[in-house]
Amino acid sequence: MAPFDSAGAFLMMATLLPVKLLLVGLLAHGVIGSPGPSSNTGMVANAVLEDPEFTDVIENITVPAGRNVKLACSVKNLGSYKVAWMHFEQSAILTVHNHVITRNPRISVTHDKHDKHKTWFLHITNVQEEDKGRYMCQINTVTAKTQFGYLHVVVPPNIDDSVSSSDVIVREGANVTLRCKATGSPPPSIKWKRDDNTKIAITRNNSVVLEWEGDVLTLSRVSRYDMGAYLCIATNGVPPSVSKRIKVSVDFPPMLWIPHQLVGIPVGYNVTLECNIEAHPTSLNYWTRENDQMIHDSQKYKTETIPGNPSYKSVMRLHIGEVQHSDYGIYKCIAKNPRGETDGSIRLYSSSPPTTIPPSTTESITTTVPSTRVYESPYGLSTMSVNHFDKGIRYQSDYNQVDRSEHKSSDTSPNRDRSVDESNEVNGATKSFIRWTTVFALMLHIFLPLNQ
Repeated sequence: MAPFDSAGAFLMMATLLPVKLLLVGLLAHGVIGSPGPSSNTGMVANAVLEDPEFTDVIENITVPAGRNVKLACSVKNLGSYKVAWMHFEQSAILTVHNHVITRNPRISVTHDKHDKHKTWFLHITNVQEEDKGRYMCQINTVTAKTQFGYLHVVVPPNIDDSVSSSDVIVREGANVTLRCKATGSPPPSIKWKRDDNTKIAITRNNSVVLEWEGDVLTLSRVSRYDMGAYLCIATNGVPPSVSKRIKVSVDFPPMLWIPHQLVGIPVGYNVTLECNIEAHPTSLNYWTRENDQMIHDSQKYKTETIPGNPSYKSVMRLHIGEVQHSDYGIYKCIAKNPRGETDGSIRLYSSSPPTTIPPSTTESITTTVPSTRVYESPYGLSTMSVNHFDKGIRYQSDYNQVDRSEHKSSDTSPNRDRSVDESNEVNGATKSFIRWTTVFALMLHIFLPLNQ
């Protein structure tokens, strides 16, 4: 039987026997040769040779899972001795000299051929977390020489969905407990935050926080304001960090707010009635008249529901075109969902149309006079122009033209640095003169015969 044919029997004993016993067995079956020749001449020659020694330590290595790694064991004066690699924690022989003993296909061994076999490399491809631990390099001298190196495998965090919370639906006022479990090496830490970056209400210590640390997040007596998505974030310093999004839905019956319960509108005008709603799940919304007859979209009516923010808010609107007398009365907005229903009333009543009077720049007096007359006054002849309007007569003396010409001349004159107060005094005097002239003309019109 060849030396390595029986080595497989010892592989089955790798996890049961101490490493030294395994090496003795391998030595007996020829896998590891004897330390030197058995003849007396050989023993004399070996006595002269130096014993093999390690020339360097095995470096401790930290590697992320999935990468490849290489451990080096440097030896001098090896002679006919053999170098073996073992996984100490697993009590498993991996390689002996140029031969791979383990059945793990990710393990291989090489040596530096140009350095007289001084350095032996243990290769591990696609490193897994179970590969971590102490690795022993051993020389099969009479008293075995060994040294150790440590392989530390880091694993990015991974959230275990099987033991973590999923989306949850609760009624308003209930308690909610969210759990998030993650694996990784080193063990990851867990923190919670809301997806929209709003604060988390922690009832336990009556506070609000932006982040909460720990595997468990407890929300007591939740309200609609607690509704939304919560992020469980796992980190351990090994990229990438991972997160899980858990949606918390809070159900409650509809609630209504009516901005204007009394709405006045004249006949012939358009009007919009409005109700604000909060409900979850989303409510079924509609409008009725006082006889409970449902209002449908038509040329007369148009209904719409506008979603709000947050999602449990919305606005109901009823547009009524060209209001008639038959349209006055009570309108109801009604909202229903599986948790309940509610309604609100709006009274539409008749109001007077808005009145707008154009602003007047001159005085108006309600009277009847001819359109144009020439009167004699102590100041000479004066012409009065009369403009007729529906609600009164607007009088505008020709003295206004004089007033305007005075302003224009003052604007174009070199003397532009007169004060505003002085200009106001002149304007006031001019207006007062025009007013008294107008009154005087009216008095002449009343007391003098028309044929004069």
